Amino acid sequence: MKPIVFAGLLVCAACTTASTVELSSEAQFFERLKTLCDGQAYAGTLVSHDDADADFKGADMRMGPARCEGETIFIPFAVEDDRSRTWQVTRTDSGVRLKHDHVHKDGSEDVLTQYGGDSNQSGSAGVQFFPADDETKTLFIQEGIEVSTQNTWSVEIDPGTRYVYQMSRPERLFRVEFDLTTPVEAPPPTWREVPVK
Repeated sequence: MKPIVFAGLLVCAACTTASTVELSSEAQFFERLKTLCDGQAYAGTLVSHDDADADFKGADMRMGPARCEGETIFIPFAVEDDRSRTWQVTRTDSGVRLKHDHVHKDGSEDVLTQYGGDSNQSGSAGVQFFPADDETKTLFIQEGIEVSTQNTWSVEIDPGTRYVYQMSRPERLFRVEFDLTTPVEAPPPTWREVPVK
């Protein structure tokens, strides 16, 4: 009887170890991010101080409501009446991918859209880093903003407390922090969802 119980314990221990190993920091991060799909919107504040972002200082910035669809999370980001932006975070075989979806008021795609990159393995369950990928670098060079090829984006998530979006490169920082403790009124749908006529 005792050997059978002991064998069972060994099997359970092996299962627990396998489960722990399988849950990478990227997987833990993605699970945390899914908590944003709660039907709520949240207010953001610019906390960086670059002169280039003067229009964002004091602006009404709201994210959400986020949408979880399979392995992708869509997070609208509205700045005042500008509803052109959506962050797309996708779980991949090797980690997590961040892309920026930008559209015009009529719902058509902006030339600068679908840029971003894959997580670089240096993150944790609470934050992931996304250096510009080759496709993004090519796009930025074509559009005459080669300096942006050095961009690294990051997303931080502390469920129920804080969400942070950041873009950085040498001599440049853009950082917005969102308060997840207090939901706010959701902005109208993005221009992709409901084009302005």
